Amino acid sequence: MSENTTLQQQLLDAGVHFGHLRKKWNPKMLPYIFAEKKGIHIIDLNKTVEGLNEAAAAMKQMAKSGKKILFVATKKQAKEIVTDCAQRVNMPYVTDRWLGGMLTNFGTIRKSVKKMQSIEKMLEDASISINKKERLTLKRDMEKMDKVLGGIAGMARTPHALFIVDISHEHIALSEARRLGITTFGMVDTNSDPNKVDFAIPSNDDATKSIAIITNYLTAAIMEGLQERETEKDKEEEPEEGEAVAASEEGGEEGKTRRRATGTRRTTGGAKKAE
Repeated sequence: MSENTTLQQQLLDAGVHFGHLRKKWNPKMLPYIFAEKKGIHIIDLNKTVEGLNEAAAAMKQMAKSGKKILFVATKKQAKEIVTDCAQRVNMPYVTDRWLGGMLTNFGTIRKSVKKMQSIEKMLEDASISINKKERLTLKRDMEKMDKVLGGIAGMARTPHALFIVDISHEHIALSEARRLGITTFGMVDTNSDPNKVDFAIPSNDDATKSIAIITNYLTAAIMEGLQERETEKDKEEEPEEGEAVAASEEGGEEGKTRRRATGTRRTTGGAKKAE
């Protein structure tokens, strides 16, 4: 209870409770609105904490199972925050521009990623003869592609889930995810429909501090899941104490048998000499 109170205070300090003007609201957000102040809707932070904890628990479990969560945030104030958080937990991200078909036409996107990677290898390979003009053209092409596709270069297949900062702004990404049945997490402001995502986190999706506290909280949960996954892997690799003892005893018995066998041969040899 005290942890939730502390978290609620941190959310309050970050301005997570500030929604949009009343005239811009989505009626489906009514259950998440606490009050209206000077024409602005105030989000109920109890609901935010509840949604945040549910989302964090689900993300932690996904990370523990080795699933990939794609971070999506192309808004100016969210780009840097989301990129940093995604890189910390080695998750794919899109922060420049969402290409139509990035999920529904993933095969074509993978071809573009491979093309980008082949250009990069070509530029790094000193044995390949390329003139200055060609090198400059290839470098520009690679930089353009990297800006859009760099965050998903390591994503070999469609992700298990999407975390979206503003579901109204990223409606194309959300639509593609829903079409493919991909689990969605989203920061949902008072102008959006919370029913469009599987895990809605009612919150201010415009303020930098608000985006930072929500994204960092979820990233910490993912990190915990990854650490637990590593711990379990280490335990599986280590032989259990009983097995180690049994193996040791088995080795000891084999050693004794070999020593006894060797001793018998020596005794027999000695007897022959005596004869």
